[in-house]
Amino acid sequence: MQTKTRTFSDKFWLVLKGLAMGAANKVPGVSGGVVAFVAGFYEEFIASLQRFNGKALQFLLRGRFKSFWQYINGKFLGLLILGMLISYFSVSLVLDLALQHYPLLVWSAFFGMILGSIYYIGKDFEDWSRRTIMLMLLGVIAGVSISLLEPAQENDNLIFVFFCGIIGVSGMTLPGLSGSFILILLGNYVLLLVDSVNALYTTLVDIITLDFSFIDDAEQMRLLKVLLVFSAGSLTGLVTLSHFLGYLLKNFKSATNAVILGFITGSLGVVWPWKKEVYKVVEGVRLLDINGNPVLDNYNRFLPSEVTLENTLALFFIIIGIFIVVALGKYGEKTRSHG
Repeated sequence: MQTKTRTFSDKFWLVLKGLAMGAANKVPGVSGGVVAFVAGFYEEFIASLQRFNGKALQFLLRGRFKSFWQYINGKFLGLLILGMLISYFSVSLVLDLALQHYPLLVWSAFFGMILGSIYYIGKDFEDWSRRTIMLMLLGVIAGVSISLLEPAQENDNLIFVFFCGIIGVSGMTLPGLSGSFILILLGNYVLLLVDSVNALYTTLVDIITLDFSFIDDAEQMRLLKVLLVFSAGSLTGLVTLSHFLGYLLKNFKSATNAVILGFITGSLGVVWPWKKEVYKVVEGVRLLDINGNPVLDNYNRFLPSEVTLENTLALFFIIIGIFIVVALGKYGEKTRSHG
Protein backbone atom coordinates (compact mmCIF):
# COMPACT_ATOMS: atom_id res chain seq x y z
CA MET A 1 0.00 0.00 0.00
CA GLN A 2 1.52 3.28 -1.10
CA THR A 3 0.95 6.47 0.85
CA LYS A 4 -0.95 8.99 -1.26
CA THR A 5 -0.04 12.66 -1.55
CA ARG A 6 -3.07 14.52 -0.24
CA THR A 7 -4.14 18.07 -1.02
CA PHE A 8 -5.80 20.33 1.54
CA SER A 9 -9.16 19.44 -0.03
CA ASP A 10 -8.43 15.72 0.39
CA LYS A 11 -7.49 16.26 4.04
CA PHE A 12 -10.62 18.30 4.70
CA TRP A 13 -12.83 15.60 3.15
CA LEU A 14 -11.07 12.89 5.15
CA VAL A 15 -11.88 14.73 8.38
CA LEU A 16 -15.52 15.01 7.23
CA LYS A 17 -15.57 11.28 6.43
CA GLY A 18 -14.22 10.51 9.89
CA LEU A 19 -16.88 12.79 11.35
CA ALA A 20 -19.56 10.90 9.42
CA MET A 21 -18.15 7.53 10.51
CA GLY A 22 -18.09 8.58 14.16
CA ALA A 23 -21.63 9.93 14.06
CA ALA A 24 -22.98 6.87 12.23
CA ASN A 25 -21.25 4.43 14.56
CA LYS A 26 -22.82 6.06 17.62
CA VAL A 27 -26.39 5.70 16.33
CA PRO A 28 -27.94 2.29 17.12
CA GLY A 29 -28.57 0.36 13.90
CA VAL A 30 -26.17 2.38 11.75
CA SER A 31 -22.64 1.27 10.90
CA GLY A 32 -19.68 3.60 10.43
CA GLY A 33 -18.22 0.97 8.12
CA VAL A 34 -21.05 1.65 5.65
CA VAL A 35 -19.78 5.23 5.29
CA ALA A 36 -16.28 3.93 4.52
CA PHE A 37 -17.63 1.33 2.10
CA VAL A 38 -19.86 3.68 0.12
CA ALA A 39 -17.42 6.60 0.14
CA GLY A 40 -14.76 4.38 -1.40
CA PHE A 41 -12.06 4.26 1.29
CA TYR A 42 -13.05 1.04 3.10
CA GLU A 43 -10.23 -1.10 1.70
CA GLU A 44 -7.60 1.59 2.39
CA PHE A 45 -8.99 1.91 5.92
CA ILE A 46 -8.70 -1.84 6.55
CA ALA A 47 -5.26 -2.05 4.89
CA SER A 48 -3.99 0.83 7.03
CA LEU A 49 -5.21 -0.80 10.24
CA GLN A 50 -3.47 -4.02 9.18
CA ARG A 51 -0.18 -2.15 9.31
CA PHE A 52 -0.32 -2.24 13.11
CA ASN A 53 1.87 -5.33 13.23
CA GLY A 54 5.31 -6.53 14.32
CA LYS A 55 7.13 -4.30 11.84
CA ALA A 56 5.30 -1.20 13.10
CA LEU A 57 6.22 -2.16 16.66
CA GLN A 58 9.89 -2.45 15.66
CA PHE A 59 9.82 1.08 14.24
CA LEU A 60 8.39 2.34 17.55
CA LEU A 61 10.87 0.48 19.74
CA ARG A 62 13.78 1.80 17.68
CA GLY A 63 12.48 5.36 17.90
CA ARG A 64 11.86 5.59 14.15
CA PHE A 65 8.61 7.50 14.58
CA LYS A 66 8.57 9.02 11.08
CA SER A 67 8.99 5.57 9.51
CA PHE A 68 6.24 4.24 11.79
CA TRP A 69 3.89 7.08 10.77
CA GLN A 70 4.52 6.52 7.07
CA TYR A 71 4.26 2.72 7.37
CA ILE A 72 0.80 2.80 9.01
CA ASN A 73 -0.49 5.46 6.56
CA GLY A 74 -0.62 7.82 9.52
CA LYS A 75 -1.90 10.90 7.67
CA PHE A 76 -4.91 8.98 6.43
CA LEU A 77 -5.73 7.34 9.77
CA GLY A 78 -4.91 10.47 11.76
CA LEU A 79 -7.32 12.66 9.79
CA LEU A 80 -10.08 10.04 9.99
CA ILE A 81 -9.62 9.65 13.76
CA LEU A 82 -9.59 13.44 14.16
CA GLY A 83 -12.97 13.56 12.42
CA MET A 84 -14.29 10.79 14.68
CA LEU A 85 -13.14 12.63 17.81
CA ILE A 86 -14.73 15.88 16.64
CA SER A 87 -17.90 13.90 15.94
CA TYR A 88 -18.08 12.45 19.44
CA PHE A 89 -18.03 15.91 20.99
CA SER A 90 -20.23 17.69 18.46
CA VAL A 91 -22.29 15.89 15.82
CA SER A 92 -23.01 12.85 17.97
CA LEU A 93 -24.23 15.10 20.81
CA VAL A 94 -26.56 16.86 18.35
CA LEU A 95 -27.76 13.45 17.16
CA ASP A 96 -28.50 12.43 20.75
CA LEU A 97 -30.70 15.53 21.14
CA ALA A 98 -32.35 14.97 17.76
CA LEU A 99 -33.15 11.36 18.67
CA GLN A 100 -34.79 12.56 21.88
CA HIS A 101 -36.94 15.25 20.24
CA TYR A 102 -37.39 14.11 16.60
CA PRO A 103 -36.85 10.32 16.64
CA LEU A 104 -39.09 9.55 13.64
CA LEU A 105 -37.27 11.99 11.34
CA VAL A 106 -33.79 10.87 12.46
CA TRP A 107 -34.60 7.18 12.04
CA SER A 108 -36.19 7.95 8.66
CA ALA A 109 -33.01 9.64 7.43
CA PHE A 110 -30.89 6.70 8.55
CA PHE A 111 -33.35 4.21 7.06
CA GLY A 112 -32.96 6.06 3.75
CA MET A 113 -29.18 5.95 4.11
CA ILE A 114 -29.26 2.18 4.62
CA LEU A 115 -31.53 1.80 1.56
CA GLY A 116 -29.15 3.95 -0.45
CA SER A 117 -26.20 1.85 0.74
CA ILE A 118 -27.90 -1.37 -0.33
CA TYR A 119 -28.57 0.08 -3.78
CA TYR A 120 -25.10 1.56 -4.16
CA ILE A 121 -23.20 -1.54 -3.06
CA GLY A 122 -25.55 -3.94 -4.85
CA LYS A 123 -25.42 -2.20 -8.23
CA ASP A 124 -21.73 -3.06 -8.68
CA PHE A 125 -21.99 -6.59 -7.32
CA GLU A 126 -21.55 -9.00 -10.22
CA ASP A 127 -20.93 -12.46 -8.71
CA TRP A 128 -24.55 -13.58 -8.40
CA SER A 129 -23.71 -17.27 -7.98
CA ARG A 130 -25.63 -19.75 -5.85
CA ARG A 131 -22.84 -19.57 -3.25
CA THR A 132 -22.84 -15.78 -2.88
CA ILE A 133 -26.66 -15.62 -2.81
CA MET A 134 -26.64 -18.17 0.02
CA LEU A 135 -24.01 -16.14 1.91
CA MET A 136 -26.07 -12.99 1.35
CA LEU A 137 -29.15 -14.69 2.79
CA LEU A 138 -27.11 -15.85 5.80
CA GLY A 139 -26.03 -12.22 6.28
CA VAL A 140 -29.66 -11.07 6.15
CA ILE A 141 -30.70 -13.74 8.68
CA ALA A 142 -27.82 -12.77 11.00
CA GLY A 143 -28.74 -9.07 10.76
CA VAL A 144 -32.43 -9.71 11.45
CA SER A 145 -31.64 -12.12 14.30
CA ILE A 146 -29.43 -9.55 16.02
CA SER A 147 -32.22 -6.96 15.81
CA LEU A 148 -34.61 -9.32 17.62
CA LEU A 149 -32.32 -10.14 20.56
CA GLU A 150 -33.31 -8.94 24.03
CA PRO A 151 -31.01 -6.29 25.60
CA ALA A 152 -29.07 -7.23 28.73
CA GLN A 153 -28.60 -5.09 31.84
CA GLU A 154 -25.70 -2.67 32.42
CA ASN A 155 -22.43 -4.22 33.59
CA ASP A 156 -19.33 -2.17 34.47
CA ASN A 157 -17.02 -5.14 35.10
CA LEU A 158 -13.76 -4.04 33.43
CA ILE A 159 -13.15 -7.39 31.69
CA PHE A 160 -16.65 -7.22 30.23
CA VAL A 161 -16.11 -3.54 29.30
CA PHE A 162 -12.91 -4.51 27.42
CA PHE A 163 -14.91 -7.18 25.55
CA CYS A 164 -17.57 -4.51 24.77
CA GLY A 165 -14.82 -2.38 23.24
CA ILE A 166 -13.78 -5.20 20.90
CA ILE A 167 -17.37 -5.89 19.88
CA GLY A 168 -18.53 -2.26 19.85
CA VAL A 169 -15.90 -1.19 17.33
CA SER A 170 -17.15 -3.81 14.88
CA GLY A 171 -19.35 -1.20 13.17
CA MET A 172 -16.21 0.65 12.06
CA THR A 173 -14.76 -2.38 10.31
CA LEU A 174 -17.79 -4.46 9.32
CA PRO A 175 -20.43 -2.55 7.31
CA GLY A 176 -23.95 -3.47 8.34
CA LEU A 177 -23.08 -4.56 11.88
CA SER A 178 -23.94 -1.67 14.19
CA GLY A 179 -21.50 -1.51 17.09
CA SER A 180 -23.74 0.81 19.08
CA PHE A 181 -26.74 -1.52 18.68
CA ILE A 182 -24.58 -4.43 19.87
CA LEU A 183 -23.73 -2.33 22.94
CA ILE A 184 -27.47 -1.87 23.56
CA LEU A 185 -27.90 -5.65 23.43
CA LEU A 186 -24.97 -6.03 25.85
CA GLY A 187 -26.65 -3.47 28.15
CA ASN A 188 -23.76 -0.99 28.10
CA TYR A 189 -24.70 1.61 25.46
CA VAL A 190 -25.58 4.36 27.96
CA LEU A 191 -22.58 3.57 30.18
CA LEU A 192 -19.98 3.52 27.38
CA LEU A 193 -21.25 5.96 24.74
CA VAL A 194 -23.13 8.47 26.88
CA ASP A 195 -22.12 8.54 30.57
CA SER A 196 -18.39 7.84 30.13
CA VAL A 197 -18.05 10.23 27.16
CA ASN A 198 -19.83 12.95 29.16
CA ALA A 199 -17.48 12.25 32.08
CA LEU A 200 -14.48 12.73 29.78
CA TYR A 201 -15.92 15.99 28.47
CA THR A 202 -16.51 17.24 32.04
CA THR A 203 -12.99 16.20 33.05
CA LEU A 204 -11.41 18.05 30.13
CA VAL A 205 -13.36 21.19 31.05
CA ASP A 206 -12.21 20.80 34.67
CA ILE A 207 -8.57 20.47 33.61
CA ILE A 208 -8.76 23.50 31.32
CA THR A 209 -10.22 25.55 34.20
CA LEU A 210 -7.54 24.12 36.56
CA ASP A 211 -10.17 22.41 38.69
CA PHE A 212 -8.78 19.05 39.81
CA SER A 213 -11.50 18.21 42.31
CA PHE A 214 -12.69 15.43 39.98
CA ILE A 215 -9.85 13.28 41.38
CA ASP A 216 -11.88 12.93 44.59
CA ASP A 217 -15.12 12.22 42.69
CA ALA A 218 -15.45 8.43 42.86
CA GLU A 219 -18.20 8.23 40.22
CA GLN A 220 -16.34 10.41 37.71
CA MET A 221 -13.12 8.42 38.21
CA ARG A 222 -15.07 5.17 37.77
CA LEU A 223 -16.46 6.37 34.46
CA LEU A 224 -13.02 7.54 33.28
CA LYS A 225 -11.55 4.13 34.14
CA VAL A 226 -14.41 2.45 32.26
CA LEU A 227 -13.80 4.69 29.22
CA LEU A 228 -10.05 3.92 29.27
CA VAL A 229 -10.64 0.16 29.32
CA PHE A 230 -13.35 0.47 26.65
CA SER A 231 -10.94 2.47 24.44
CA ALA A 232 -8.24 -0.18 24.90
CA GLY A 233 -10.73 -2.86 23.87
CA SER A 234 -11.79 -0.79 20.86
CA LEU A 235 -8.18 -0.37 19.71
CA THR A 236 -7.60 -4.11 20.12
CA GLY A 237 -10.76 -4.83 18.15
CA LEU A 238 -9.83 -2.44 15.35
CA VAL A 239 -6.45 -4.08 14.82
CA THR A 240 -7.55 -7.72 15.17
CA LEU A 241 -10.75 -7.39 13.12
CA SER A 242 -8.92 -5.46 10.39
CA HIS A 243 -6.42 -8.30 9.95
CA PHE A 244 -9.25 -10.83 9.72
CA LEU A 245 -11.31 -8.73 7.29
CA GLY A 246 -8.22 -7.85 5.26
CA TYR A 247 -7.56 -11.56 4.79
CA LEU A 248 -11.17 -12.18 3.75
CA LEU A 249 -11.20 -9.26 1.29
CA LYS A 250 -7.95 -10.44 -0.25
CA ASN A 251 -8.91 -14.10 -0.61
CA PHE A 252 -12.74 -14.15 -0.66
CA LYS A 253 -13.76 -10.69 -1.87
CA SER A 254 -17.06 -11.63 -3.55
CA ALA A 255 -18.15 -13.81 -0.65
CA THR A 256 -17.21 -11.13 1.91
CA ASN A 257 -19.09 -8.43 0.00
CA ALA A 258 -22.11 -10.73 -0.27
CA VAL A 259 -22.21 -11.20 3.53
CA ILE A 260 -21.71 -7.45 4.05
CA LEU A 261 -24.59 -6.68 1.68
CA GLY A 262 -26.74 -9.19 3.56
CA PHE A 263 -25.81 -7.68 6.93
CA ILE A 264 -26.75 -4.21 5.74
CA THR A 265 -30.09 -5.46 4.40
CA GLY A 266 -30.76 -7.30 7.66
CA SER A 267 -30.08 -4.14 9.66
CA LEU A 268 -33.07 -2.37 8.08
CA GLY A 269 -35.26 -3.74 10.86
CA VAL A 270 -33.13 -2.02 13.49
CA VAL A 271 -33.53 1.43 11.91
CA TRP A 272 -37.21 1.06 10.91
CA PRO A 273 -38.53 4.59 11.62
CA TRP A 274 -42.03 3.78 12.91
CA LYS A 275 -41.39 2.16 16.28
CA LYS A 276 -41.90 2.74 19.98
CA GLU A 277 -39.44 1.82 22.72
CA VAL A 278 -40.65 -0.90 25.05
CA TYR A 279 -39.07 -0.87 28.51
CA LYS A 280 -38.74 -3.73 30.96
CA VAL A 281 -41.43 -3.82 33.63
CA VAL A 282 -41.29 -5.95 36.80
CA GLU A 283 -44.54 -6.32 38.78
CA GLY A 284 -46.00 -3.22 37.17
CA VAL A 285 -42.93 -1.05 37.85
CA ARG A 286 -40.55 0.11 35.13
CA LEU A 287 -37.09 -1.42 35.70
CA LEU A 288 -34.20 1.06 36.04
CA ASP A 289 -30.45 0.49 35.63
CA ILE A 290 -27.84 1.57 38.21
CA ASN A 291 -27.93 5.14 36.82
CA GLY A 292 -31.71 5.45 37.07
CA ASN A 293 -32.30 5.06 33.32
CA PRO A 294 -35.19 2.84 32.14
CA VAL A 295 -34.00 -0.54 30.83
CA LEU A 296 -34.86 -1.04 27.14
CA ASP A 297 -36.62 -4.33 26.42
CA ASN A 298 -37.13 -4.00 22.67
CA TYR A 299 -38.95 -1.98 20.01
CA ASN A 300 -42.60 -2.20 19.01
CA ARG A 301 -42.46 -1.66 15.22
CA PHE A 302 -45.54 -0.75 13.21
CA LEU A 303 -46.67 0.49 9.78
CA PRO A 304 -48.02 4.05 9.55
CA SER A 305 -51.78 3.95 8.99
CA GLU A 306 -52.51 7.65 8.50
CA VAL A 307 -51.33 10.39 6.15
CA THR A 308 -50.08 13.01 8.58
CA LEU A 309 -47.55 15.84 8.32
CA GLU A 310 -45.12 13.87 10.49
CA ASN A 311 -45.37 10.75 8.32
CA THR A 312 -45.01 12.83 5.15
CA LEU A 313 -41.87 14.45 6.58
CA ALA A 314 -40.58 11.00 7.48
CA LEU A 315 -40.88 9.86 3.85
CA PHE A 316 -39.14 13.06 2.78
CA PHE A 317 -36.27 12.35 5.17
CA ILE A 318 -35.98 8.79 3.81
CA ILE A 319 -35.47 10.30 0.34
CA ILE A 320 -32.91 12.72 1.78
CA GLY A 321 -31.06 9.78 3.35
CA ILE A 322 -30.95 7.94 0.03
CA PHE A 323 -29.72 11.10 -1.74
CA ILE A 324 -26.92 11.62 0.83
CA VAL A 325 -25.55 8.11 0.30
CA VAL A 326 -25.79 8.27 -3.50
CA ALA A 327 -24.01 11.65 -3.48
CA LEU A 328 -21.37 10.28 -1.13
CA GLY A 329 -20.91 7.28 -3.41
CA LYS A 330 -20.55 9.47 -6.50
CA TYR A 331 -17.91 11.50 -4.68
CA GLY A 332 -16.13 8.25 -3.75
CA GLU A 333 -16.11 7.16 -7.40
CA LYS A 334 -14.72 10.53 -8.44
CA THR A 335 -12.00 10.29 -5.78
CA ARG A 336 -11.01 6.78 -6.88
CA SER A 337 -10.89 7.75 -10.56
CA HIS A 338 -8.48 10.60 -9.77
CA GLY A 339 -6.48 8.59 -7.21
